[in-house]
Amino acid sequence: MQLYIIRHGQTVWNAAGKLQGRTDIELNQNGIDAAVALGRRLHDVHFDKIFSSPLKRAVHTAQLIRQGVCEGQGLAPESLEIQTDERLIEMSFGIGEGRLCDEWFAPQSPYRFFFTEPEKFPRPPQGESFLDVMARTKDFVQDAIEPLCGKAERIMIVAHGALNKGIMCYLQKHGVEEYWLNGLQENCQASVFDYDGASWKTLIA
Repeated sequence: MQLYIIRHGQTVWNAAGKLQGRTDIELNQNGIDAAVALGRRLHDVHFDKIFSSPLKRAVHTAQLIRQGVCEGQGLAPESLEIQTDERLIEMSFGIGEGRLCDEWFAPQSPYRFFFTEPEKFPRPPQGESFLDVMARTKDFVQDAIEPLCGKAERIMIVAHGALNKGIMCYLQKHGVEEYWLNGLQENCQASVFDYDGASWKTLIA
């Protein structure tokens, strides 16, 4: 069984360099265009199901990709289910949401270790740690994805930058120190994995 993990399209806050987290920001036109283009590129790829974060930027991305996939195969979009799951919502930055990334990760900031040494990143007030995200994404994969092996050929997840890397920590069996292994996904970038019922293999990082 193959699993496509896709980051949502660009938003106004992405373009402005702001932390989004759980703040529900919509796609901008660049994000819409990129999601449409990805759907067209995947027009001949069969998916059995799509899981999405419930945030608007992820759901809209999933809908636009689904439209391209289904049009390419002569299917009605409604035939490919999109199921939202709270466990796929983006990492919460708490009081940091809406702040500029350059400010939040500045050398004098206590949060400066976010990308460079994630094991030292402190949980922001009202926010989450990387370990929090790793725990809920592991639970999601074990509960919602792995049981589909043998029943589904290909599954898609549309979610968020930090959240998706939490999923990959579980799939690739590495700890928080390597949270950003292979870097942050670009908007509308797809990473692909294969599951044989016992272990996960990286096909496209």
